[in-house]
Amino acid sequence: MAAEKTDKVKEILARPIQLADQVTKFADGAQNFKQDCQELKVKTEKLAVLLRQAARAGNDLYERPTRRIMDDTEQVLDKALALVTKCRTNSIMKRVFTIIPAAAFRKISMQLENSIGDVSWLLRVSASADDRDDEYLGLPPIAANEPILCLIWEQIAILFTGSLEERSDAAASLVSLARDNDRYGKLIIEEGGVGPLLKLAKEGEMEGQENASRAIGLLGRDPESVEHIVNAGVCSVFAKILKEGHMKVQAVVAWAVSELAANHPKCQDHFAQNNIIRYLVSHLAFETVEEHENYKIYKKKMSIDSVVLANNHANATKNSKENADDTEGKIAHPAGHQTSSQMHNLVSVAMKNQSPGHKPAQSQQNLPPINPANHSKGNQQNNTKPHHHTNHNPNHVSLAGPSIKGRELEDPETKANMKAMAARAIWQLSKGNVSICRNITESRALLCFAVLLEKGPEDVQSYSAMALMEITAVAEQNPDLRRAAFKPTSPTAKAVVDQLIKVIEKADSDLLGPCIRTIGNLARTFRATETRIIAPLVKLLDDKEPDVTMEAAIALNKFACPDNYLHDNHCKAIINAGGTKHLIQLVYFGEQIVQFPSLILLCYIALNAPDNEALAQDEVLIVLEWGLKQAHFMEDPDIEGLLPEAKSRLEIYQSRGTRGFH
Repeated sequence: MAAEKTDKVKEILARPIQLADQVTKFADGAQNFKQDCQELKVKTEKLAVLLRQAARAGNDLYERPTRRIMDDTEQVLDKALALVTKCRTNSIMKRVFTIIPAAAFRKISMQLENSIGDVSWLLRVSASADDRDDEYLGLPPIAANEPILCLIWEQIAILFTGSLEERSDAAASLVSLARDNDRYGKLIIEEGGVGPLLKLAKEGEMEGQENASRAIGLLGRDPESVEHIVNAGVCSVFAKILKEGHMKVQAVVAWAVSELAANHPKCQDHFAQNNIIRYLVSHLAFETVEEHENYKIYKKKMSIDSVVLANNHANATKNSKENADDTEGKIAHPAGHQTSSQMHNLVSVAMKNQSPGHKPAQSQQNLPPINPANHSKGNQQNNTKPHHHTNHNPNHVSLAGPSIKGRELEDPETKANMKAMAARAIWQLSKGNVSICRNITESRALLCFAVLLEKGPEDVQSYSAMALMEITAVAEQNPDLRRAAFKPTSPTAKAVVDQLIKVIEKADSDLLGPCIRTIGNLARTFRATETRIIAPLVKLLDDKEPDVTMEAAIALNKFACPDNYLHDNHCKAIINAGGTKHLIQLVYFGEQIVQFPSLILLCYIALNAPDNEALAQDEVLIVLEWGLKQAHFMEDPDIEGLLPEAKSRLEIYQSRGTRGFH
């Protein structure tokens, strides 16, 4: 690689050196304007010395400014050669008709001076830190019209040649530039800054790694930039940090992953292929749920529940690999609603039900949880046989590293920030990605989100709620994922739902919006016996905030729509909770963002429960007739066909009222 770079640099410098030699030679043979030509010769010789010095530096030269400077230098030398060539003529006639303004020499002389300054700067900026000796580099003439480019070159050059401390400072400077202006970020990428930043993230001290990782996150502001960063190898570098790095650096890396995934979702799978999902989940689980060596995710793509069932029925699952693959188990759930302590004990309950003799197949495709550095004490307490210990299992990938062993010593603020950034990254990585969502739901992430949603710091709660919203949005569109991850019998799914309902019932936090959406996404997973969901949502139809009311109406639509198998039951529950009265008011007097989903929900109720006495008492038929006369409703494709059908069905069961709005 170094040899290739040296060859490239020599190739770039070859023509300017050749031109400089020609200018010197032709200046000696000048017949006219001899003094002017000699002045050009002196400056050209000085430039030639610098060019040869640059050629000897070869591998040390920073390639991007080298190309730019040599292109300009070559153009100047071409003009100088053309000028001195005109001065070589011996013919009297040619001398008479060859007019060379005096300004031409002054202009070329000034351009040669600029080239000398550019090449001198290039040699200084490409020198090592020791050779430079804190020398002020100044601004090269080439950057006069765009001084920021010179600053970017200088900082990137330091990333190549500086000490670790200097490289950290340079990365911090690039962070400031990238944060201030999107164009500066583009320039940093174009000028080759990604490679040395990744190298610093991999090799630097803690502060340098933080600065480099933050710069990478700021640079990936559009799909093209993210694509460049991914192709440069960011996934493997970030995976290594998330596995072994210092927690403060890991938090910045998790944030950077979330930024890259948000700005270019196509990179999600690249991160997943480098086990980043697994490492992020391990950070969520740390000090959130109980850790245990036997609590792992295996190749069979089993959920938390499946692992327990497989251990409870070891003999049955050994008979058939297919049966083991398709098993969906059940864990006995503690009676009554889950409390905070019960959620923390969920894993312990699962472990007590495990049979110690069963050993499921394993996989590196799923998301095995982090295990404590020392499992021996846990093995003794659970009477686990020695050959089941992680250290004796060649297929198990241990995530223990220097930083992981000591991460319990981190300060609470760092731990909380790590969880927040891990949740933020999972939120962005899970958007619209079925395979990633499947891996997440097969890990302990859902259980972690349930716990963190209840008792995590504010930002951790917020990102956990957003992550659950995206995961359930994917599950809503994927029946297999929905059935596997959010079975009504799953204690983990129940823990998630319990926390969502608590937030909705409380109805006084910023988590309300994403939690309402999440419940709506899960509308098709609830049984007819689940009666806790509808009433809190109906209550929100009377909320003073239009956005909250709109989200509640949209969520209830998912319960009442024909795609939901239990739509009849849910519509009756909405009526019993007093929903029709709220909906009528919203259709008549609500803001437009609320009117449309409210009218659609009223139509679903009329279609599914047309004989309900409450609809007659509330004069829903009159509301539907009024809606048919409103142009803005009938222009909506979702309402255009639904509203006449709901009115016709309601007319069959109820006579037309005489009161209301006409």
